[in-house]
Amino acid sequence: MNCPREEREQAEYLLVGNYGVRAVDSRGREMPEEECSIRTCFQRDVDRITHCKSFRRLKHKTQVFLQPEGDHYRTRLTHTLEVSRLARTVSRALRLNEDLTEAIALGHDLGHTPFGHAGERALNRIHPGGFRHYEQSLRVADLLERDGRGLNLCYETRMGILNHTYGAPDDTREATCVRLCDRIAYINHDLDDAIRAGLLTEEDVPEKIRSGAGSRNSARINSFIRDLIMSSGNGALALSEPMQDLFDYFHSFMYAEIYTNPLAKGEEGKVDGILAALYDYYTAHPETLPEDYLGILENEGVERAACDYISGMTDGYAMEKYSELFIPFAWTVK
Repeated sequence: MNCPREEREQAEYLLVGNYGVRAVDSRGREMPEEECSIRTCFQRDVDRITHCKSFRRLKHKTQVFLQPEGDHYRTRLTHTLEVSRLARTVSRALRLNEDLTEAIALGHDLGHTPFGHAGERALNRIHPGGFRHYEQSLRVADLLERDGRGLNLCYETRMGILNHTYGAPDDTREATCVRLCDRIAYINHDLDDAIRAGLLTEEDVPEKIRSGAGSRNSARINSFIRDLIMSSGNGALALSEPMQDLFDYFHSFMYAEIYTNPLAKGEEGKVDGILAALYDYYTAHPETLPEDYLGILENEGVERAACDYISGMTDGYAMEKYSELFIPFAWTVK
């Protein structure tokens, strides 16, 4: 029987163009492993991320709105899946490596905090070393997953995860693809959620956006993705100048109307108090940290261990631990 992995690697010489990364050209893993007979190295990265615990926890982490009442608001997990699908579409159209693109997209937010960017800002203020979710995502993949053994992902996947927010000069095109699709995804689905929440109506969306990209969520996403595909070439990925101008205008509108909206963000001030209290407690009582963090405690100190533990919490678990530690339970005398 032929080796399916080798057949796929040969197929990539046709499917992946000169600007993509073929699996056989990967710079490999930090800890060398025997190759799988069925999957390429990037396919294995996709599977490792999909099956890890931090990926599953994303379903209970905030995207934009804290504790929304309704089943259809985005979570950090649904955001990740939307980014993955958009990035794979672009990657296929531009003859990049879809498996590498998917691995980066699925792993890019593994290190995100509870309570979305409000939680990230809180931990950045609290933790002496600061906190950036893209760095934590790589730390989760490299160290925190699988009882401290990490996922041992390929170099290209790891660097794509690390640089998904700001990019790097030596990014693969697959990493650039994910970074751009991440932005396209969140700006559009955040608007969709804002309309669902009643913060805006479709009529509140500026005419410049509606005429330039569309009056429905699907139309707007299609406009940006189509433009990205059609405007990219010769190894460069970018929106056309008019569409980039529209994107910047769209982002400014979202920042003014949603990302700093006092009604939408009114509860975020409480996040600082919750995470600061948890951080102070666990740094003062390191013996209460789960066993999974004892190695970090010994090797990197209590502040690092507390930061890792808290950043990995879901919204509900963080509030549950806060309630358990700081809110008195009701009691009766029998």
